[in-house]
Amino acid sequence: MNARRLKILGALVAPLPVLAVLGSPAAQAAPAPNVAVHGDVIPAVQQAVRHGAVAPSQRISVTVSLAARDEAGLDAFLKQVADPTSKLYKHYLTVAQFAARYGASDATVAQVTGYLKAQGLTVAPVSGGHLSVTASGTARQVGKAFGVSLVNYTDKTTKQGFYANDSDPKLPAALAADVVDVAGLNNHAQHAHFAQRKVTPNATSHAISGLTPTQARKAYDLTSLVSGGYDGTGQTISLVEFSTFTQSDVTAYDTQFGLSPSTPTVVKVSGGTTDSSGKDEVELDIEVIQALAPGAKIKVYEAPNTVAGDEAMYSALASSAAPIVSISWGENEAAMTSANRSADNTTYKEDAAQGQSVYAASGDSGSDDAGNGGTSVDFPAADPYVTGVGGTSLTLTSANAWSSETAWDGSGGGVSSYYATPSFQSSVNSGSKRTVPDVAAVADPNTGWAIYEAGSWQEFGGTSAAAPNWAAFTAIYDDYAAASSGSALGYANSAIYTDATGSNYSNDFHDVTSGSNGAYSAGTGYDEVTGWGSYDGANFITDNLG
Repeated sequence: MNARRLKILGALVAPLPVLAVLGSPAAQAAPAPNVAVHGDVIPAVQQAVRHGAVAPSQRISVTVSLAARDEAGLDAFLKQVADPTSKLYKHYLTVAQFAARYGASDATVAQVTGYLKAQGLTVAPVSGGHLSVTASGTARQVGKAFGVSLVNYTDKTTKQGFYANDSDPKLPAALAADVVDVAGLNNHAQHAHFAQRKVTPNATSHAISGLTPTQARKAYDLTSLVSGGYDGTGQTISLVEFSTFTQSDVTAYDTQFGLSPSTPTVVKVSGGTTDSSGKDEVELDIEVIQALAPGAKIKVYEAPNTVAGDEAMYSALASSAAPIVSISWGENEAAMTSANRSADNTTYKEDAAQGQSVYAASGDSGSDDAGNGGTSVDFPAADPYVTGVGGTSLTLTSANAWSSETAWDGSGGGVSSYYATPSFQSSVNSGSKRTVPDVAAVADPNTGWAIYEAGSWQEFGGTSAAAPNWAAFTAIYDDYAAASSGSALGYANSAIYTDATGSNYSNDFHDVTSGSNGAYSAGTGYDEVTGWGSYDGANFITDNLG
């Protein structure tokens, strides 16, 4: 008798109780398969050299982004709150109100956090808007919780070492539908910064070249406002940074120009960062704001330059309802995972619903943000709930007043590949996708800012000088609004497009009509190089606030 027949006979003579167990529905039911959170493997993995697995004991932190509840309702609310003809115009929500209406439900939060804790992870409280949960554990625990292998890689282009998941994370079906992204499964550098330093042969560390606070205020018609006491007092500007900075450089700048602003406050997100490679960016951001709005308080939010740091950063800013946010870091849209874009977009919707003014540099690579010879735009400037800020070359009169601006050839701009044309842009954009930027300010390093950095005077530009410029102007606007019982600027794209498409456009903006960024040219009115142009501060404020 062969072995196969022996096995069959053995099964036939098995005791009845055993047969009953084997035949029971409970025994036959297979465990429900986990469901993938799609679009969560970074593109860099496809162009990297694979090494061994991450050490099982290595500590990993993740940010789990949750889907908004009633996203259709949220989108409808955002259209109304941005529409001057709506009864809801500028009737923004508090963080608690947003969480109650559109954040993940308490049941969903409990289910997600309960699962993470059951996997042995340490879980932090849900974000204020109920859109994200952070957790940490060992690589073994994280890998098991999300059904992934964490692998070490080397980027072939940058030679950067990093770890990443090589497949989409998976979660029980009951949870997966409520999870937009699992950030932290890789630590590949997320953002580049856009500070541009003018190269001057034989420059001395004592020479001051570039815009001074006095010149910049005159150029953008802020002198009378600041001297009249509207200098941003009572307002707070939050900076998104993935690098540390040196306060003594900022202090030297303030001393040189007789400024006496409050010392910036550092807010560490996800442990902050020890990376100082972008300190020139941070100091540029701070000094531009202090030059224009010396009364405003500055909060420097610092986080690791990773996807997890990115999402935790924006979640923290939304949860704190930071009224004005300036972002000088970004990356090409296509370099991100779709899950990361979706998670950030939901957080920016929260910002808009809460009336936060969020500005982002549009990039310094002209119309080719990806650097591949095509046309592409930078994120987060491309997101419709963020105001993208492009760049110009500025010319002053002999009296240091504004004379003209032309498009800077490095000004990032073009057409998004992912975001539909927002309603506020429909009057100037007949295409199906959002165009960038929305506005602009001086960014050409050859007509840039005098900045003290690394112990010497430099001349800086880049669209990362333009974004904090608009943030500083917003602080002055909000200061004036508070004193005149007016409304703060709030969700900036709504206010900007409403003003620019009205009768005061030529009075409130400097329309930039010449120059190009490669594929696109500046022209009358809105264009994909400088948006609506730069602002005339006094006119913009008095036309909108009286």
